Amino acid sequence: MTRFLTDTSRLEAFSDGVLAVIITIMVLELRPPTGTELRSLLPVLPNVATYALSFVFIGIYWNNHHHMLRASRGIDGRAMWANLHLLFWLSLVPFSTAWLGRNPGALGPTVFYSVVLLLDAVAYALLQRALLEVNGRSAPFAKAVAIDVKGTLSIVLYVVAIAGAFLSTVISDALFVIVAVMWIVPDRRFEPLINLK
Repeated sequence: MTRFLTDTSRLEAFSDGVLAVIITIMVLELRPPTGTELRSLLPVLPNVATYALSFVFIGIYWNNHHHMLRASRGIDGRAMWANLHLLFWLSLVPFSTAWLGRNPGALGPTVFYSVVLLLDAVAYALLQRALLEVNGRSAPFAKAVAIDVKGTLSIVLYVVAIAGAFLSTVISDALFVIVAVMWIVPDRRFEPLINLK
């Protein structure tokens, strides 16, 4: 039988801290306009919009990460490394956000932002798989993650966003918003498991 740690609180606390730093870095990238009239905000609106979208994505990961770890009966070394892998890709969100915010509609920043979001989603799926191994294939956790429609659809939509950017970056922008809206409601698959504890 695999040895695992039943307490996930240290991993959660570390992850929460990293996510808080990520949001802080993103907001520090925002620069106020030089003018004092309301129309002075117009040039910085793309930065603010990209920041808002990225903030929502980080919030979605924070919320669902919390639910998933609470539903797990523990973690092991593989899950800890999978979590670090997720945090690595999430840590690139401020960089990709700043680049896209300064260059809205540009192909390179849009593709890069799409790739970062894709790798975030893949890393989250790998963490979920690592936690599945900790919990066992016959555990309630395994039943909860057996069907992951939103996770799979998100990965597909990010791939389409990458390809779509070469036609029009508006396609990618629309797909980012669609994925964010899909995930606004936390992953309900884990709530029954959390309530059992």
